[in-house]
Amino acid sequence: MKRSFIPTAEQAAVIEAARGAGDLKIKAFAGAGKTSTLQLVAEQFGERRGMYLAFNREIAASAARRFPAHVDSRTMHSLAWAGVDASLRNRMSLQGEPPHELAARYGLGALEVRTVTGKAVEIAPFEIGRMIAEARDRFCRSADLRPALQHIVVDDKIDEAVAAQLRVWLLPYVGRMWEEGAATRTSGAISPDVLLKRWALSEPRIEADFILFDEAQDSDGVMLSVLGRQRHAQIIYVGDPYQQIYEWRGAVNAMEQIHAPERALTESFRFGATFAALASRLLALLGERTPIRGQDAIGSIMVEDPALAPPVDAILCRKNVTAIWQFAAGLEAGERPAIRMSPAEILAYAEGAERLLAGQRAFRPAAFSLFETWSDAQAFARSAFGQDLLPLVRIVDELGTGYLRALAQRSAQADAADYVISTVHRAKGLEWKRVKVADDFRLRGPDGNPMPEDDELRLLYVALTRAQHVLDISGLRDELLRLFSLRRQ
Repeated sequence: MKRSFIPTAEQAAVIEAARGAGDLKIKAFAGAGKTSTLQLVAEQFGERRGMYLAFNREIAASAARRFPAHVDSRTMHSLAWAGVDASLRNRMSLQGEPPHELAARYGLGALEVRTVTGKAVEIAPFEIGRMIAEARDRFCRSADLRPALQHIVVDDKIDEAVAAQLRVWLLPYVGRMWEEGAATRTSGAISPDVLLKRWALSEPRIEADFILFDEAQDSDGVMLSVLGRQRHAQIIYVGDPYQQIYEWRGAVNAMEQIHAPERALTESFRFGATFAALASRLLALLGERTPIRGQDAIGSIMVEDPALAPPVDAILCRKNVTAIWQFAAGLEAGERPAIRMSPAEILAYAEGAERLLAGQRAFRPAAFSLFETWSDAQAFARSAFGQDLLPLVRIVDELGTGYLRALAQRSAQADAADYVISTVHRAKGLEWKRVKVADDFRLRGPDGNPMPEDDELRLLYVALTRAQHVLDISGLRDELLRLFSLRRQ
């Protein structure tokens, strides 16, 4: 494979470090050409057997077209699939046990708890079963040998002290569910996470002389445990520690846990100096001392005045409900937006609202799971704890669930749309020429803390680094100025 570009000084330093026999960690900022750098590294290894590990099949397939023939591009789950017994793979195709049936089989009924607003609510068996199953899967994505309290995620609408008691109560059932799935002589359905954990516990050997592990910042503990046992192979980890935005699903920041010589890619090829300076100021709030460098040849315009409202190619939101609100607003303005959500996801909000309006419990989407009536949802959305839900509540109150159902069918095809609406999580790894960032970020911490939590700053960093030429931050301008002033004090 011929190279069509000359490595930068930073890329040359990475290549030189990779020529050694030991593991290597590459910290690559947004748009810093990490995949191209890995391609250069792979070419340096001649005919040595290589393995490029990506997080989804699309990225792995794209890499396969770029890397030399001696580098196999896979996902960790595909390696697990190929490495377990066929009887285990066959269980993946079976119908999973519904959460309410799981709770019934374990003899678990409804449970009354207290919310953060002080209201007593009932957790239905469906929700209890879902919490157990999700905790089992979080355990499977960890490096732990047995389920523990930290694997159990409790709805943030539940009072913290009550949530702690709930975790203790649920833990034995999480362990029971794992043991059922791990048993070799059972025939019940298993999830992809269970299959990966079973494979990891078998201490598999990856047949490669070197392993290129991409997006390492988002890796699960179980993946790190597998790689940590590949003593025969040189492992090159690459990632951006500030794009670690999947803590909610059990991801760990591998860039902090990996002990290996480090090289950095700080020059972004995506945007100019203006955006680089903004991103650098944000990262300074997270303790990063090295600034991001942009390209002088790329023109980057920051829009801070909401009256200007330039055309954009993408609107990025923190929450699904904000994305739906932006989608509705675009349609009402006569535009042709596309939304990176499936119709089923939007319909779930309509169906959940309809159940609550009828005085019935709604178990999907999860945002509605603890409400008993639509009045509960309205009150919570207008409280200090529930403002993330407010855009969706306003659509239902002002336009009805029928309008919400109609929205599900009105997304334009991306290639025919005026612009795309996406959550930041779904925009990760993507870029657009012109981007607007919505104002639904939590830029103040809990308990009156003027500084937001680190995971919120990382999410904002991902959003601000998707644009190439135009970045509209008009909705966030005042809060960003406040944050940067706190840094100077």
